[in-house]
Amino acid sequence: MAADAESLRKAVQGWGTDERALIEILGRRTAAQRAEVRRAYAGLYRESLLDRLRSELSGDFRTAMVLWAMDPAERGARLANAALAAASRTITDQHAWALVEVACASAPDHLVAVRRAYRSLFGCSLEEGAAACPALQDPLRKLLVSLVRSYRCEAELVDEDVAGMEAAQLAEAIRRRKQPHGDQVIRIVSTRSKHQLRATFRRYKQEHGTGIDEDIAKHSSSQFAKILRSAVWCLTSPEKHFAEAIRYSILGFGTDEETLTRAIVSGSEIGMERIKEYKARFKTTVTSDVVGDTSGNYKDFLLTLVGSED
Repeated sequence: MAADAESLRKAVQGWGTDERALIEILGRRTAAQRAEVRRAYAGLYRESLLDRLRSELSGDFRTAMVLWAMDPAERGARLANAALAAASRTITDQHAWALVEVACASAPDHLVAVRRAYRSLFGCSLEEGAAACPALQDPLRKLLVSLVRSYRCEAELVDEDVAGMEAAQLAEAIRRRKQPHGDQVIRIVSTRSKHQLRATFRRYKQEHGTGIDEDIAKHSSSQFAKILRSAVWCLTSPEKHFAEAIRYSILGFGTDEETLTRAIVSGSEIGMERIKEYKARFKTTVTSDVVGDTSGNYKDFLLTLVGSED
């Protein structure tokens, strides 16, 4: 990746920055390739690529580019910390989404790496940071702390008897008692493997005719229920959550650039090609919404990450 590092150096030297070159190079590299580019750049020029990007760029474009160029574990740690810091007085759905995305949307090993990076960067554990957030109150605090401290088995082995039993426990809490915040719900969602959860949620729909995400929304309108549904999506179909987050950021008066940037950058790591349901659900494309609500290099970079939606 020395050639990429040299091209990036040319793009940031001189009287102006070649933003198009930055977009074309970094926007089309995988996480592993970007790590190689960072190492090559540091080795050749004795400076951090991230620091150089921070000094050369500005605004939403800088935020998006630096997040994308960053090691994914460091990015997750910084996004989680920023969400907790912003939620010092009140926690919005968007703050909680950031924590849920970090905890649930990627592989268990990624969360372990995020926790390691968080402690290194901020001097405490992610779990401690979430537990100490003054705006977080139970049961939402209990859910989020349980999610960020979890370590899920990645084995594909599924116990169908457990799936049936826990589907019944979830239905009891969500459908009959109207208590999605019950201890059993939090335990199941925060400890079971993703393969086991898919089996459980499949049994739930077979038994009751509706998906667990639909029932969560139907039987409770609380903030806890909204975040629980996001966790269910991130654990089993993260493209549903990221589609929802992108659409939320676009709607209303003004664009929520923070949410839009995070959703597209994080969603791109799992593969934006998976967000095919966006058009089916919202009768438009991510590309169309981004073009309509952003501009300049920021728009061009987001579109590069989104890629083709054909």
